[in-house]
Amino acid sequence: IFGVDLLFCCLLRFDDLKEGDVVRHDGKRSDGYLEHIFKHAAKELFGVDVKEITYKALKNKDFQEVTLEKDGETVLRFAAAYGFRNIQNMVLKLKKGKFLYHFVEVLACPGGCLNGKGQAQTEDGKPDRALLARMEEVYTAIPVRLPEANLHVQRMYQDWLEGMDSKKVQDTLHTTYSAVNHSTSSLDIKW
Repeated sequence: IFGVDLLFCCLLRFDDLKEGDVVRHDGKRSDGYLEHIFKHAAKELFGVDVKEITYKALKNKDFQEVTLEKDGETVLRFAAAYGFRNIQNMVLKLKKGKFLYHFVEVLACPGGCLNGKGQAQTEDGKPDRALLARMEEVYTAIPVRLPEANLHVQRMYQDWLEGMDSKKVQDTLHTTYSAVNHSTSSLDIKW
């Protein structure tokens, strides 16, 4: 159900939107699906109702970790990796078998989407910190509506996806993973 809000936005005609229809997920910026998924997983898997998420910066502010402990044991470990350097480091850890995370939110732009190259910058090409702070203020003023409580999402599940547990849901919103055969081409990117 997590990606359905995004899918719904793609299907919705914008001329049908009213001001109250614009909602956001948990999170303080345009990224932040990690927060919603973390809270949902904590409640569904471990019966823990997480109200506030605390990020722990690891090597830098663009690689952060969120954990859930239960009975002294870490039961959920999520990470937010922003910027290509952090993504590359994460892939290297994964290849070495030293990947500890159950979920990783990955964004190409350091600082997340609001800090992306498509956003306003100063004349010298640097991020406009004042504008970035204002965009974060505007974003956090938008009301939060969880995807599972969104009437449009519920209607889409019923009308288009044929119910919550249908084959169409499985085919449309879920994926499977399999091993990739490594190519011997010298054009392969090596991280």
